Amino acid sequence: MDVRLRPLTLVEEGDEVLVGDPGTGTFVTMPAVGGVVIAALQRGASAEEAGAEAEAFAGEPVDMPAFVATLAELGFVDDRPGEEREAVRTAPIQTRRWLAGVSSQAARPFFGPVAWTLYGLLALGCVAVFVARPSLLPSPAQDAFLLDDVGLSALLLMPFVMVSTALHECGHWLAARAIGVRSRFGVDRRLMLLVFETDLTQVWTVPRRQRYGPLLGGLAVDVVLLSVLLGVRLLIHEGVWAAPPAVDATLAVWVFLKLAGMLWQCMIFLRTDLYAVLVNALGCRDLWRVKTLLLRRAFGRLTPAQAAELVRAAPADVRAGRWFRWVWLAGLAGVLAWFAVFVLPVVVAVLVWAAGGLAAGPLSLRFWYALLCAALLLGPTSLAVALAVRERLTVRSGTSG
Repeated sequence: MDVRLRPLTLVEEGDEVLVGDPGTGTFVTMPAVGGVVIAALQRGASAEEAGAEAEAFAGEPVDMPAFVATLAELGFVDDRPGEEREAVRTAPIQTRRWLAGVSSQAARPFFGPVAWTLYGLLALGCVAVFVARPSLLPSPAQDAFLLDDVGLSALLLMPFVMVSTALHECGHWLAARAIGVRSRFGVDRRLMLLVFETDLTQVWTVPRRQRYGPLLGGLAVDVVLLSVLLGVRLLIHEGVWAAPPAVDATLAVWVFLKLAGMLWQCMIFLRTDLYAVLVNALGCRDLWRVKTLLLRRAFGRLTPAQAAELVRAAPADVRAGRWFRWVWLAGLAGVLAWFAVFVLPVVVAVLVWAAGGLAAGPLSLRFWYALLCAALLLGPTSLAVALAVRERLTVRSGTSG
């Protein structure tokens, strides 16, 4: 019997093998003997010949019909030749195609050992500047507003945030291109905030040690930008450059945005970049789900089906989940603190300003101007809430079905 497989990748991970379909972004781990079977089938061996190789490797017969059926369920069997399959969606709003563009040769120098050493030194330099000159630390209630007009400043803040986020995500994309893999862009939420993300599923096609670059590529770009911004502001505050006040105010806005974004990425309990680094370093498969199951067990809310799921969980996930569940639980306070420091002062300032404009009544131009500014500021948060509701409704409909 001949079994035609889709273009699959095999990456050894200890006693297991990580099997994936880069085209759809589907990756699973299985015993090493499964990799032997798949490798044989990829070479053109028949199912019987692949079974013989697997038996020689494992020292016992392999149930080939059942294994082939499992491959078919995973979508790894090419039963529809020539038909393009849609990639697995990892965010509520997401591009469908994987993006390449920049060649690996062009991107590789920016993410080599020398480059990463430079990024580390720049990060230390930023910390040193903040320690030596605390006055350069952002004051959100002031630095978020470029102009005296709070409404116009709020309008300017949104494209600034978009550009800052785009640069961060491009860092992930370029670092992925440096190791020859492609990525996709999507829109998701983290609690009450809207976030943009780069789907780096295809980094699982390379060995674990090569995945750190794409995972940290966004922070690398952030560090470079922050160091440049701080360096210029330091020159201004030291009197080396007599720049116009508008220049320093613009730099202050960007320092505020970059620092807030980088500290957000440090929250490993929210599936940020550093969470992905943690998962990769610990060899976890589905830490986020196992964390939820362990928390439910700790509070006596684990169902029999969930208990069975926990028994089947990867040992690495269970080991990490025992302490990560409490980090996640305590991390909710960290998110509130971050929100209170970086977001709330800006929102309050805009709402106070908007309240004054709305008080003028709908017949006033100021009323509509204030309403527009408030809507643009609260728009991302409203979209995040809408995504949360949509996600909850999808879960409930799936459960009831």
